[in-house]
Amino acid sequence: MKEKMICFFKRETVLCVAFVLAIASMFFVPPDGEYIGYVDFRTLAILFCLMAVMAGLQQCGVFQWAAQALLERVRRAWQLVLTLVLLCFFSGMLITNDVALITFVPFTFVVLRMVGPEAKQRFIVPVVVLQTVAANLGSMLMPIGNPQNLYLYGKAGLSLGEFVLLMLPYTLAALLLILIWSFVQSRAYRGPVRVSFAETVVLSGTVVRRAAYGALFVLALLTVARVVPCSITLGTTVAALLLVDRSIFLRVDYSLLLTFAGFFIFIGNIGRLPAFSQMLQQIVSGHEILVAVAASQMISNVPAALLLSGFTENLSTLAIGVNLGGLGTLIASMASLISYKLIVREESQVKGAYIRYFTVVNICFLIILLTFALVFAGWI
Repeated sequence: MKEKMICFFKRETVLCVAFVLAIASMFFVPPDGEYIGYVDFRTLAILFCLMAVMAGLQQCGVFQWAAQALLERVRRAWQLVLTLVLLCFFSGMLITNDVALITFVPFTFVVLRMVGPEAKQRFIVPVVVLQTVAANLGSMLMPIGNPQNLYLYGKAGLSLGEFVLLMLPYTLAALLLILIWSFVQSRAYRGPVRVSFAETVVLSGTVVRRAAYGALFVLALLTVARVVPCSITLGTTVAALLLVDRSIFLRVDYSLLLTFAGFFIFIGNIGRLPAFSQMLQQIVSGHEILVAVAASQMISNVPAALLLSGFTENLSTLAIGVNLGGLGTLIASMASLISYKLIVREESQVKGAYIRYFTVVNICFLIILLTFALVFAGWI
């Protein structure tokens, strides 16, 4: 029993921390009728719908099919690296950074094996690290790109256009850095590059199933844009999954939804304690970017966004901070842990090299983009 509890804590550390904080705060603010107002049900509902739809599209092989079509045209090393990295950058905007990495990092292993052992040895660590950085930075452009964006977008009351314009300068700066770094990383390789797939990826599932997931995705986007009510999208998604594929319910990350709920309770309770609330407001207010980046390094950017959002009114600046805060340490973004676990499972001998390269790349990107953000925001 003890071993199972330890394993659960290691696997769901953030969830456990969220609930410990929530329970501890209940001793200061006993449960009452106001608790129900803490929870942002709209964010949770949209997040559930998006996770379910992405799981369905992934199961149908849609993303792998599109990636294969692109890679069959690759002839040079820089084209190979850029294609694999930019797949994560641009797909992260719509299918979330987590799904982008879960889909394309294993796909990268297959592709590099096809190219040859020399290419695999040279590129496996740099490409997966750059894919991780690209997924984390590309996802910041859209509200649906990652959980913290979806939450802050809804809480700030921004329109879809306003949010995209807010994050666009940082996304473009990140794209420029990724292009430069990817090209420099690949130019030293002189060997031939040709990706010939033994078998063409075939879309699985019926046409009706794929069309249903596509329609549900559009519906989710319309809900994010506040065109369709959240209740309609949630009801339609649940009903469609019951009819099309009930197994998708098992592929939703419920621990993430519960993590949100735990932090909502903690933030709500702390907000009702004047002394703590005022102290945290003084720390956060006016320093949102720096505090968000620092907090993300220790607890990752999703919990940082949830915790800090209760103590500042400048949620737009906070969104910039937590998105850039996904760079840095391995735990700064939970998505980074996904690619780390995947590459360690595939090539355990590169664990040390991966961590070193990951740290160097992330620190360089963080310094450059944080400096750009502070200058752009007029802080320095």
